[in-house]
Amino acid sequence: MAPIHHPKAAALTRRKLLRGLSTAATGTGLATLIPGGSRPELFAAEPVAKPTAETLAGQLHASLTPQQRRVVCVPWDYRHPKFGLLRTRVANNWQATTPEIADDFFTGEQQALVRDIFESLITPDWQPRFDKQLEDDCGGFGRSQSIALIGEPGSGKFQFLLTGRHMTLRCDGDSADHVAFGGPIFYGHDTGSFTEEPAHPGNVFWPQAVAANEVFGMLDGRQRAAALVRRAPRENAIAFPGQTNRPGLSVSDLSADQRAELDRVVALLLEPFRTGDQDEVRRCLAAQGGLEACRMVFYRQGDLGGDGVWDNWRLEGPAFVWHFRGAPHVHVWVNIADSPQVATNA
Repeated sequence: MAPIHHPKAAALTRRKLLRGLSTAATGTGLATLIPGGSRPELFAAEPVAKPTAETLAGQLHASLTPQQRRVVCVPWDYRHPKFGLLRTRVANNWQATTPEIADDFFTGEQQALVRDIFESLITPDWQPRFDKQLEDDCGGFGRSQSIALIGEPGSGKFQFLLTGRHMTLRCDGDSADHVAFGGPIFYGHDTGSFTEEPAHPGNVFWPQAVAANEVFGMLDGRQRAAALVRRAPRENAIAFPGQTNRPGLSVSDLSADQRAELDRVVALLLEPFRTGDQDEVRRCLAAQGGLEACRMVFYRQGDLGGDGVWDNWRLEGPAFVWHFRGAPHVHVWVNIADSPQVATNA
């Protein structure tokens, strides 16, 4: 297996080149060769919009050879013989296609494009934390990870899918109507330590559970009795429940200060992801009645150390599931749409 082309090095090279051209354009020698050279502001470059993940995915698609397309490109409604409808498949450890991103099946430029897409989906502050997760779980970005390009760019039906251990991420440019993140996603982290002394040491996602437990700590006795459930559902049971009776504490029963703390939890859940995806989640929530239509559930099952710091919990609405499994290590399953009638195979 060839070493993966380091995307940061490529990006740095491109930045140096652009910086050099800019410096040259405003330098004395070049300025004297062009009209108005003494007024470089007349030739200031227009701001260049940062490419989106979808734009970069289109570039990646265009760069593929016919042989590569036969391996990593599939039609929009492609049903994998094992996984089913690929554009809605989610799992904690899987490969959508055979070649790893780090394999020499891809060129260095293609590997850099995949990395750029990934970085476009994740906020800058969270990229080092995701890189730590990938190093711990996979040996680094591109190892034990694969991609699929589903549908055709520009057709209104196109999705980039990134899979691997403890990661299912996707982008679609709103090709999947009414769905946040382009479909169900997954993130997780295994640091090799299944204890809480200290709490999930080094796990980059555990602070989300800490924040959720702070909400639980603010509940009164009646609220805790409603919120605490003995057994957890299967962690991957994230089909939309609709308007059926659901266990847990209704968010509408929270006081103002409790609700403010839950809002902080939701902000932490969304924090790793790009602004467009955060906005889509909020639109989907609003369409189904907001957080008030959701319930918060904590599970006694899987309480590491028996200390009442609930490792497993869930925030669930009619078409909103954010399931956090913290025992023995972190698995997080996310499935969000604007209506429970939206079809997924989650």
